[in-house]
Amino acid sequence: MQADKLLIKGLKELGLEPSAGQVSAFMQYLDELKRWSRAINLTSIKTDEDIVVKHFIDSCLYLSALPDDVGSIADVGSGAGFPGVPLKIMRPALGVHLIESAGKKCSFLRHMTRALKLDGVEVVEARAEAVKDIEVDAAVTRATFSVRDFITTAEHIVKMGGMFILSKGPRAEDELKGAAFEYEIIKMKLPTTDIERSLIRVKRV
Repeated sequence: MQADKLLIKGLKELGLEPSAGQVSAFMQYLDELKRWSRAINLTSIKTDEDIVVKHFIDSCLYLSALPDDVGSIADVGSGAGFPGVPLKIMRPALGVHLIESAGKKCSFLRHMTRALKLDGVEVVEARAEAVKDIEVDAAVTRATFSVRDFITTAEHIVKMGGMFILSKGPRAEDELKGAAFEYEIIKMKLPTTDIERSLIRVKRV
């Protein structure tokens, strides 16, 4: 299946109706990601189909856990922009901070932000622990944090009453046994696959 048709199919399975402009933005993102990956290590996923499903659509799963009243997010350990850039494409009014410590990946993120004309996106070249003067409604990540480590790492940039959202596999409950905080788990299937995801949402109190 062509990449654009696969994207539309997957997003519709999530209840999303992408505009022609949003589909075009994702296809430009796909082209730039592949082009830059020839020079720097942005992703180990190579085929168009896998990039669409395992990066773009997988990132959009977070919309199911992101309340409509969330106005700003920090994508911690953003890498090549996942999930922050897809979330921005699908929810243009969102203020987005892409926090990434690797300089070459930040160069790609800045290029992508300009190429897609994404207003309200800041690329922050730093480790999350060192970030100052940012306060957001929600911190999100696809990096390999444990839930506890993610909260510890990002707590200082999330508003009181805000939230932390991260994605895990189907056995997420095992990691959360004995947790000293309240959490919600939203179980989902990654569209067009049999892969199960557990979106974990923790409120900062």
